[in-house]
Amino acid sequence: MKIIVLRKDTFKKLGLVFLFVLFSIFIANEDTYNVLGVFLQNGKELPIYSVETQEKKVAFSFDAAWGTEYTEDILKILKERNIKTTFFLVGFWVDKHPDMVKKIVEDGHEIGNHSSTHPHMTRLKDEQIRKELEDTSNKIQQLTGKRPILFRPPYGDYNDRVIKTARELGYYVIQWDVDSLDWKELGIQPIIDRVTSKVKNGSIILFHNNAKYTAKALPVLIDELQQKGYKIVPVSELIYKDNYYVDHEGRQRPLETNNN
Repeated sequence: MKIIVLRKDTFKKLGLVFLFVLFSIFIANEDTYNVLGVFLQNGKELPIYSVETQEKKVAFSFDAAWGTEYTEDILKILKERNIKTTFFLVGFWVDKHPDMVKKIVEDGHEIGNHSSTHPHMTRLKDEQIRKELEDTSNKIQQLTGKRPILFRPPYGDYNDRVIKTARELGYYVIQWDVDSLDWKELGIQPIIDRVTSKVKNGSIILFHNNAKYTAKALPVLIDELQQKGYKIVPVSELIYKDNYYVDHEGRQRPLETNNN
Protein backbone atom coordinates (compact mmCIF):
# COMPACT_ATOMS: atom_id res chain seq x y z
CA MET A 1 0.00 0.00 0.00
CA LYS A 2 1.38 3.40 -0.98
CA ILE A 3 1.16 6.14 1.63
CA ILE A 4 0.99 9.76 0.51
CA VAL A 5 2.26 12.38 2.96
CA LEU A 6 1.03 15.92 2.45
CA ARG A 7 3.13 18.86 3.61
CA LYS A 8 1.64 21.76 5.55
CA ASP A 9 1.90 24.14 2.61
CA THR A 10 -0.06 21.60 0.53
CA PHE A 11 -2.88 21.70 3.07
CA LYS A 12 -2.90 25.49 2.84
CA LYS A 13 -3.16 25.35 -0.94
CA LEU A 14 -5.98 22.80 -0.75
CA GLY A 15 -7.73 25.04 1.75
CA LEU A 16 -7.55 27.99 -0.63
CA VAL A 17 -8.94 25.86 -3.44
CA PHE A 18 -11.79 24.70 -1.22
CA LEU A 19 -12.53 28.29 -0.20
CA PHE A 20 -12.61 29.36 -3.84
CA VAL A 21 -15.01 26.54 -4.71
CA LEU A 22 -17.23 27.37 -1.75
CA PHE A 23 -17.25 31.04 -2.69
CA SER A 24 -18.18 30.15 -6.29
CA ILE A 25 -21.12 28.06 -5.08
CA PHE A 26 -22.49 30.69 -2.73
CA ILE A 27 -21.98 33.58 -5.12
CA ALA A 28 -24.60 32.01 -7.40
CA ASN A 29 -27.02 31.48 -4.55
CA GLU A 30 -29.33 34.27 -3.39
CA ASP A 31 -29.58 32.75 0.09
CA THR A 32 -26.18 34.02 1.17
CA TYR A 33 -26.99 35.62 4.51
CA ASN A 34 -23.71 35.55 6.40
CA VAL A 35 -22.83 32.01 5.26
CA LEU A 36 -19.45 32.75 3.74
CA GLY A 37 -18.67 35.12 6.58
CA VAL A 38 -19.26 32.30 9.04
CA PHE A 39 -16.88 30.02 7.14
CA LEU A 40 -14.16 32.66 7.06
CA GLN A 41 -14.49 33.10 10.81
CA ASN A 42 -13.94 29.37 11.43
CA GLY A 43 -17.57 28.91 12.38
CA LYS A 44 -17.97 32.02 14.57
CA GLU A 45 -20.88 34.27 13.72
CA LEU A 46 -20.36 38.03 13.74
CA PRO A 47 -22.84 40.90 13.68
CA ILE A 48 -22.43 43.86 11.33
CA TYR A 49 -19.90 46.33 12.72
CA SER A 50 -19.49 48.39 9.55
CA VAL A 51 -20.20 48.21 5.84
CA GLU A 52 -17.84 48.03 2.88
CA THR A 53 -18.91 50.75 0.45
CA GLN A 54 -17.30 53.15 -2.01
CA GLU A 55 -19.89 55.77 -1.06
CA LYS A 56 -19.07 58.25 1.69
CA LYS A 57 -21.96 57.16 3.87
CA VAL A 58 -22.07 56.58 7.62
CA ALA A 59 -24.87 55.75 10.06
CA PHE A 60 -25.64 57.45 13.36
CA SER A 61 -27.22 55.19 16.00
CA PHE A 62 -28.51 56.03 19.47
CA ASP A 63 -29.06 53.46 22.22
CA ALA A 64 -31.96 54.35 24.52
CA ALA A 65 -32.31 52.59 27.85
CA TRP A 66 -31.99 55.17 30.61
CA GLY A 67 -33.94 58.42 30.74
CA THR A 68 -34.91 61.06 28.19
CA GLU A 69 -33.35 64.23 29.58
CA TYR A 70 -31.37 65.06 26.44
CA THR A 71 -33.47 63.25 23.84
CA GLU A 72 -35.58 66.24 22.85
CA ASP A 73 -32.44 68.29 22.19
CA ILE A 74 -30.99 65.49 20.06
CA LEU A 75 -34.17 65.19 18.02
CA LYS A 76 -34.35 68.96 17.56
CA ILE A 77 -30.80 69.15 16.21
CA LEU A 78 -31.32 66.19 13.89
CA LYS A 79 -34.52 67.73 12.57
CA GLU A 80 -32.88 71.12 11.99
CA ARG A 81 -30.07 69.44 10.03
CA ASN A 82 -32.46 67.07 8.22
CA ILE A 83 -30.52 64.05 9.49
CA LYS A 84 -32.23 60.65 9.81
CA THR A 85 -30.80 58.10 12.20
CA THR A 86 -31.53 54.88 14.06
CA PHE A 87 -32.64 54.61 17.70
CA PHE A 88 -32.20 51.22 19.39
CA LEU A 89 -34.84 51.00 22.13
CA VAL A 90 -35.06 48.80 25.21
CA GLY A 91 -38.51 47.47 26.06
CA PHE A 92 -38.78 49.04 29.49
CA TRP A 93 -37.78 52.41 27.97
CA VAL A 94 -40.58 52.01 25.45
CA ASP A 95 -43.00 51.33 28.33
CA LYS A 96 -41.94 54.49 30.17
CA HIS A 97 -41.76 56.82 27.17
CA PRO A 98 -44.33 55.82 24.53
CA ASP A 99 -44.82 59.43 23.39
CA MET A 100 -41.09 59.77 22.78
CA VAL A 101 -41.12 56.57 20.72
CA LYS A 102 -43.86 58.03 18.56
CA LYS A 103 -41.99 61.32 18.18
CA ILE A 104 -38.82 59.53 17.07
CA VAL A 105 -40.80 57.83 14.31
CA GLU A 106 -42.72 60.99 13.40
CA ASP A 107 -39.40 62.77 12.91
CA GLY A 108 -38.44 60.15 10.33
CA HIS A 109 -35.97 58.08 12.32
CA GLU A 110 -36.00 54.31 12.36
CA ILE A 111 -36.28 52.15 15.45
CA GLY A 112 -34.22 49.11 16.25
CA ASN A 113 -34.66 46.49 18.97
CA HIS A 114 -32.28 46.72 21.95
CA SER A 115 -33.87 43.88 23.97
CA SER A 116 -36.63 43.99 26.56
CA THR A 117 -34.74 44.16 29.87
CA HIS A 118 -31.16 45.03 28.78
CA PRO A 119 -29.57 41.75 29.88
CA HIS A 120 -26.32 40.09 28.90
CA MET A 121 -27.84 38.07 26.05
CA THR A 122 -25.21 35.33 26.10
CA ARG A 123 -26.30 34.33 29.60
CA LEU A 124 -29.83 33.57 28.42
CA LYS A 125 -31.35 30.39 27.07
CA ASP A 126 -32.59 30.36 23.49
CA GLU A 127 -36.21 30.80 24.50
CA GLN A 128 -35.26 33.74 26.74
CA ILE A 129 -33.37 35.40 23.90
CA ARG A 130 -36.42 34.98 21.70
CA LYS A 131 -38.69 36.47 24.36
CA GLU A 132 -36.40 39.48 24.85
CA LEU A 133 -36.69 40.25 21.15
CA GLU A 134 -40.33 39.44 20.59
CA ASP A 135 -41.63 41.37 23.61
CA THR A 136 -39.93 44.59 22.52
CA SER A 137 -40.81 44.06 18.88
CA ASN A 138 -44.49 43.72 19.79
CA LYS A 139 -44.40 46.91 21.86
CA ILE A 140 -42.72 48.87 19.08
CA GLN A 141 -45.16 47.58 16.48
CA GLN A 142 -48.13 48.43 18.66
CA LEU A 143 -46.92 52.03 19.02
CA THR A 144 -45.60 52.65 15.53
CA GLY A 145 -47.29 50.08 13.29
CA LYS A 146 -43.95 48.72 12.15
CA ARG A 147 -41.80 45.84 13.36
CA PRO A 148 -38.07 46.53 13.70
CA ILE A 149 -35.60 44.59 11.58
CA LEU A 150 -32.43 45.67 13.39
CA PHE A 151 -31.21 44.32 16.71
CA ARG A 152 -28.33 45.53 18.85
CA PRO A 153 -27.37 43.31 21.81
CA PRO A 154 -27.00 45.21 25.10
CA TYR A 155 -23.39 45.71 26.18
CA GLY A 156 -22.34 44.50 22.74
CA ASP A 157 -22.68 41.01 24.22
CA TYR A 158 -23.36 38.26 21.68
CA ASN A 159 -22.48 34.73 20.66
CA ASP A 160 -23.54 32.35 17.90
CA ARG A 161 -26.84 31.50 19.64
CA VAL A 162 -27.79 35.17 20.00
CA ILE A 163 -27.09 35.94 16.36
CA LYS A 164 -28.78 32.82 15.00
CA THR A 165 -31.89 33.35 17.13
CA ALA A 166 -32.13 36.99 16.07
CA ARG A 167 -31.71 36.00 12.43
CA GLU A 168 -34.47 33.41 12.71
CA LEU A 169 -36.73 36.24 13.86
CA GLY A 170 -35.83 38.31 10.82
CA TYR A 171 -33.22 40.61 12.36
CA TYR A 172 -29.94 41.99 11.13
CA VAL A 173 -27.66 42.09 14.18
CA ILE A 174 -25.87 45.43 14.42
CA GLN A 175 -22.82 46.53 16.40
CA TRP A 176 -20.61 49.55 15.70
CA ASP A 177 -17.07 50.32 14.62
CA VAL A 178 -16.94 53.86 16.05
CA ASP A 179 -17.82 54.33 19.72
CA SER A 180 -18.26 57.99 20.63
CA LEU A 181 -17.79 57.05 24.32
CA ASP A 182 -20.34 59.77 25.05
CA TRP A 183 -21.53 57.77 28.07
CA LYS A 184 -18.23 58.58 29.82
CA GLU A 185 -19.25 62.27 29.77
CA LEU A 186 -15.72 63.52 29.15
CA GLY A 187 -16.95 66.64 27.37
CA ILE A 188 -17.99 67.85 23.93
CA GLN A 189 -14.62 67.90 22.16
CA PRO A 190 -13.61 64.34 23.10
CA ILE A 191 -16.77 63.07 21.36
CA ILE A 192 -16.02 65.10 18.24
CA ASP A 193 -12.34 64.13 18.17
CA ARG A 194 -12.98 60.44 18.71
CA VAL A 195 -15.63 60.14 16.01
CA THR A 196 -13.88 62.23 13.37
CA SER A 197 -10.58 60.40 13.90
CA LYS A 198 -12.07 56.93 13.51
CA VAL A 199 -14.87 57.34 10.98
CA LYS A 200 -14.58 55.90 7.46
CA ASN A 201 -16.88 54.92 4.62
CA GLY A 202 -19.56 52.57 5.99
CA SER A 203 -19.00 53.31 9.67
CA ILE A 204 -21.75 52.72 12.21
CA ILE A 205 -21.35 55.25 15.01
CA LEU A 206 -22.61 54.62 18.54
CA PHE A 207 -24.20 57.34 20.65
CA HIS A 208 -26.57 57.30 23.60
CA ASN A 209 -29.77 59.30 23.86
CA ASN A 210 -29.20 60.35 27.45
CA ALA A 211 -25.48 61.16 27.52
CA LYS A 212 -24.77 64.65 28.82
CA TYR A 213 -22.70 66.09 25.97
CA THR A 214 -24.05 64.27 22.92
CA ALA A 215 -26.59 66.88 21.84
CA LYS A 216 -24.00 69.65 22.23
CA ALA A 217 -21.45 67.74 20.16
CA LEU A 218 -23.82 66.83 17.34
CA PRO A 219 -23.95 70.17 15.44
CA VAL A 220 -20.17 70.44 15.17
CA LEU A 221 -19.81 66.73 14.43
CA ILE A 222 -22.43 66.82 11.69
CA ASP A 223 -20.81 69.88 10.11
CA GLU A 224 -17.34 68.31 10.13
CA LEU A 225 -18.53 65.03 8.65
CA GLN A 226 -20.54 66.75 5.95
CA GLN A 227 -17.60 69.01 5.10
CA LYS A 228 -15.58 65.83 4.55
CA GLY A 229 -18.26 64.65 2.14
CA TYR A 230 -20.04 62.13 4.35
CA LYS A 231 -23.78 61.52 4.11
CA ILE A 232 -25.41 60.49 7.39
CA VAL A 233 -28.12 57.83 7.03
CA PRO A 234 -30.07 55.34 9.18
CA VAL A 235 -28.46 51.94 9.66
CA SER A 236 -30.95 50.17 7.39
CA GLU A 237 -29.99 52.49 4.52
CA LEU A 238 -26.33 51.69 5.01
CA ILE A 239 -26.34 47.89 5.24
CA TYR A 240 -26.88 45.36 2.45
CA LYS A 241 -30.10 43.41 2.87
CA ASP A 242 -29.02 40.37 0.83
CA ASN A 243 -26.17 38.98 -1.29
CA TYR A 244 -23.50 39.78 1.29
CA TYR A 245 -21.13 38.25 3.77
CA VAL A 246 -19.55 39.47 7.01
CA ASP A 247 -15.77 39.19 7.16
CA HIS A 248 -13.60 38.31 10.16
CA GLU A 249 -13.62 41.95 11.34
CA GLY A 250 -17.39 42.26 11.23
CA ARG A 251 -17.38 44.35 8.06
CA GLN A 252 -20.34 43.59 5.83
CA ARG A 253 -19.27 43.13 2.22
CA PRO A 254 -21.32 42.59 -0.95
CA LEU A 255 -21.01 39.36 -2.86
CA GLU A 256 -19.85 40.24 -6.36
CA THR A 257 -22.31 38.81 -8.85
CA ASN A 258 -21.86 38.21 -12.55
CA ASN A 259 -24.67 39.85 -14.50
CA ASN A 260 -23.59 38.41 -17.85
